[in-house]
Amino acid sequence: MDGNRRYARSRHQLVQEGHSAGFLALRRILELCLKLNVKCVSTYAFSIENFKRPPEEVDALMNLAEEKLLEICRHGDLLDSYGVQLNVVGKTELLPENVQLAVKKAEGMTRHNNRALLNICMPYTAQDEIATAVRDCVHDALSSRHSSQPSQPPLNIDSNSDSGLDLDSETEIAAELRNLPIITEEDITSHLMLTRAGSPPLDVLVRTSGVKRLSDFMLWQSCEGAQIYFSSSYWPEFGFWDFIPIILDYQRQVWSKRAALAVS
Repeated sequence: MDGNRRYARSRHQLVQEGHSAGFLALRRILELCLKLNVKCVSTYAFSIENFKRPPEEVDALMNLAEEKLLEICRHGDLLDSYGVQLNVVGKTELLPENVQLAVKKAEGMTRHNNRALLNICMPYTAQDEIATAVRDCVHDALSSRHSSQPSQPPLNIDSNSDSGLDLDSETEIAAELRNLPIITEEDITSHLMLTRAGSPPLDVLVRTSGVKRLSDFMLWQSCEGAQIYFSSSYWPEFGFWDFIPIILDYQRQVWSKRAALAVS
């Protein structure tokens, strides 16, 4: 959801007004996705790095998040009407306490919904998501290994040896390394925040505002198989005529791949 601030400045508005317009765009595109039977939508609402912005802008964003999280989840509103479960993904402990409470309440209000998923990533970066997944993989692998094997005596380190280790210790270390658990790409994928939130593999990633970079969003998920599109529209302006060509192009490419596989 990029371009809120530039949209506001181009119209001589306050930055906060741009962010409010960005939320309306989210509602508009989300409803379009749901009508097209898209089952999972993930949106980059706030980067961890955004905390470095001016305090008045951060405070305005946090107030907007608290208000809109509860608004969109209310009975009869968009998520309730379409049966969408809300997940707020990221280092939510960095959010102000009032926003954390709003997150828990909003997630609880939609927990029974099972027709589609909306992931709001805030505060989030893909680097943090990947680092957290790797850390959790290592923790789980070592915990599993220690629980399945008896405790081992400490290695015999010879302080008089030039290398600091005697031959027996080097052999033990080599054996220890061979017995270490193997962590695969699938293990890391399964520990990603978005995967744990129930997200399927990424099909389409859209970046608005004319900027052609991913800006630390879903880097792991987009590295293979996903189709990436860049739109010149600012996010508050992004609408039906921007989105439908992307969906049609995605469908065309999927059908082409299926046809190629059928021929082969």
